[in-house]
Amino acid sequence: MNFIRIFIALAAVALTGCASTRPLNPVDPFESFNRGVYTFNDTLDKAVVKPVAQGYNKVMPETGKSMVINFFSNLDDVIVTANDLLQFKFVQAFSDGMRVLVNSTVGVAGLVDVASMNLEKHNEDFGQTLGYWGVKNGPYLVVPILGPSTIRDSVGDIGDSQVSLISNTKHVRTRNQLYLTKGIKRRAQLLENESLLDGAVLDRYAFIRDAYLQRRESLVYDGNPPQEPSEDESLDNEPTAPTEPSPAAP
Repeated sequence: MNFIRIFIALAAVALTGCASTRPLNPVDPFESFNRGVYTFNDTLDKAVVKPVAQGYNKVMPETGKSMVINFFSNLDDVIVTANDLLQFKFVQAFSDGMRVLVNSTVGVAGLVDVASMNLEKHNEDFGQTLGYWGVKNGPYLVVPILGPSTIRDSVGDIGDSQVSLISNTKHVRTRNQLYLTKGIKRRAQLLENESLLDGAVLDRYAFIRDAYLQRRESLVYDGNPPQEPSEDESLDNEPTAPTEPSPAAP
């Protein structure tokens, strides 16, 4: 399902990008298309997704919400461990693999996050792995339903689906229910910070884009992204033209 959505979006981007005549943002050359998809996603969210998430928050007790979060976090740790190995982070891979083992057994299929008492949770995915090995973001991309991404991260989603326990669930109804529950859980977690976003941001699209790109860069570099040179430093590093020697005095 993710695979189909991503490639439909990429095809639409290619067609829209070629037809666009507005000035291009270096990180967002498909801005016209992206804003259209953003508007579609936002309309769908206000009409369907957000009300469902609000209902979920009201009906589900805090203990139940914690169990749902822990369950999907445990499934995600399988993807994290695989990407640890692809980045040669072997100590971290052992730690994250142990998280899966402990939470899947002692934590009752991941419903209780027992492992966090001794093992730190990490965040790795195949988009980060590509970035770790030098693959650039590529253009910013808003994917229908799925939201903010980049060309690199969209390809990364396909890679992660190869080891995802949800994607590899053969029973279609169960797989769709897992995707739906995970989506509602994720949207419900965003409700708390949404009022701050609405009150402080004039161009919500640009804010979400910039925040997404900054966060992804931070994740790729494990919280220590390289510093961009300031304008003054850039000018200082520019080569200066050699000066001709003055003629010798007679």
